[in-house]
Amino acid sequence: MKAEFINPFLVSTKNVLETMCQTKVAANSPLLKEGNCSYGEITGLIGMASKTIQGCMILSFSKSCILQIVANMLFEEPQTAINDDIVDAVGELTNMICGGAKATLSKLNHKFDLATPTMVVGKGIEISYYTDFPTIVIPFSTEHGDFVIEANLGYKKEE
Repeated sequence: MKAEFINPFLVSTKNVLETMCQTKVAANSPLLKEGNCSYGEITGLIGMASKTIQGCMILSFSKSCILQIVANMLFEEPQTAINDDIVDAVGELTNMICGGAKATLSKLNHKFDLATPTMVVGKGIEISYYTDFPTIVIPFSTEHGDFVIEANLGYKKEE
């Protein structure tokens, strides 16, 4: 995966969570994903495709992290469990973060369409990726737990 594809996801994640969710985040060193299982207790996946680019973005939260993020988003006390409201919020966050990255990438002349996000509840759930490109994992830390962004994006092979 090209380095120019990584920074838009990092910047968009930080922007969305710090402005929309009043949650300070710290990005840790990116790494190459091994395996294909979800990181956290709740995960949002969104496909990205164009004539030249394909892949997906995955956003996966620990339970403690997402419960506090959603509470901050809605200006209310944290829920005690992952419920429909939390699942909906992860879908919105997936859309916002990927949409922000898409806007930045389009300025670099990388244009693509986004699919509707899919949410998965459960830790260690096997995920089938859209491509065989390497997946870059960007781990983030917050005061209330961790989450990751996974970016699996690259140029389509000539047919």
